[in-house]
Amino acid sequence: MGSILSGIKRFVLWDYPRASWQYDVMVGLILAFIFLTPREWFRDQPRVPRASKVAMLQGEQGASVFWLESELLLSVPESERAEKALKMVASQTGEAQELIRLVPVFDSEKEIKGFMAFTRPQTGTLGR
Repeated sequence: MGSILSGIKRFVLWDYPRASWQYDVMVGLILAFIFLTPREWFRDQPRVPRASKVAMLQGEQGASVFWLESELLLSVPESERAEKALKMVASQTGEAQELIRLVPVFDSEKEIKGFMAFTRPQTGTLGR
């Protein structure tokens, strides 16, 4: 019993000489803890800035083109997508916009990757 307590005491106080097998085991345990511990245990997530989910692209002839991430509109019923897209674009630009068309963009597997909203500044009255 005394040798076990002595071993624990030496382990806690890091009392083994360098290059001994006990030292190597302790270093291995520490490295295993560092690299094998799940990140969620410490709630440590990388702080990657998220790109805007609405991005303005180059437009032609007074029209503006906006890219909208698919997750913004997929849960919205198809009949209400245009109105929701218009509200998102207006909040992004700070100006009243008129939606020309809303086009879904598909990948090679026919899944929607996003939407292209073609707009122009609203003419006439600003109220809707």
